[in-house]
Amino acid sequence: MKTVIVTGASSGIGREFAEVLGNLSHVEEIWVIARRGGRLEELKNTIAATVLPLELDLTRNEALDAYRKLLADRNPQVVALVNAAGYGCMGEVENVELSDQRGMIDLNITALTAITKLTLPYMSYGAEIYQLGSFSAFTPLPYMCVYAATKAYVLSFSRSLNVELKARGIHSMAVCPSWVRTEFPDRAATYRDVIVFFDHFYTPEQVIQRALRDMKKRKDVSVCGGKHRLLRLSLKLLPQRFAMKLWCIQQKK
Repeated sequence: MKTVIVTGASSGIGREFAEVLGNLSHVEEIWVIARRGGRLEELKNTIAATVLPLELDLTRNEALDAYRKLLADRNPQVVALVNAAGYGCMGEVENVELSDQRGMIDLNITALTAITKLTLPYMSYGAEIYQLGSFSAFTPLPYMCVYAATKAYVLSFSRSLNVELKARGIHSMAVCPSWVRTEFPDRAATYRDVIVFFDHFYTPEQVIQRALRDMKKRKDVSVCGGKHRLLRLSLKLLPQRFAMKLWCIQQKK
């Protein structure tokens, strides 16, 4: 059975990915993964493919074990994997709770890597992997130190994985949007007074449509918005120390 698997599917970009990919004509089944099971059940009303809701906390080893067992039992033909589970906190490292810092690493890095590793044996030629990164992956960001570092990992992991998988015909792409109108800014609001400048907000729909176009072109990085694609090029030329200084000026630091 041709299957799509989406983590972080209860809201935001993950939910939008689930609704778009789950309604493609060739997709027969979609596994939607998140901690909030009730929201996953709602997707049955908006997705044409058979929806399998999986209420899992991917930061827990037992959840990864359950996912491994389900793959072995059902032996799906995975045509697309979307790793959209993740979260971020804003603030100075010494002021952000250690539990939040470890949580970002556990979900944004460890869980993403584990889900990718466990799913790859069930993917074949033509399969697609969307790894949700962030525009913050392109430069270190003071006051978002840990979050930006986790997304730099996602970018590096996804691009190098793409090279490894070329012989198998599987394409991995890092999706690296700037600010998106999702629950992310609200969840990070504990430290919201630290970040005062938001240059532009995209919608999940814009991010996903761009990602789908870039996947067809077999790009290994997708950035939504011409403004931010130009900014990404600029960041390749600017010394990182200068880029961080500009960021701090924007945030009045």
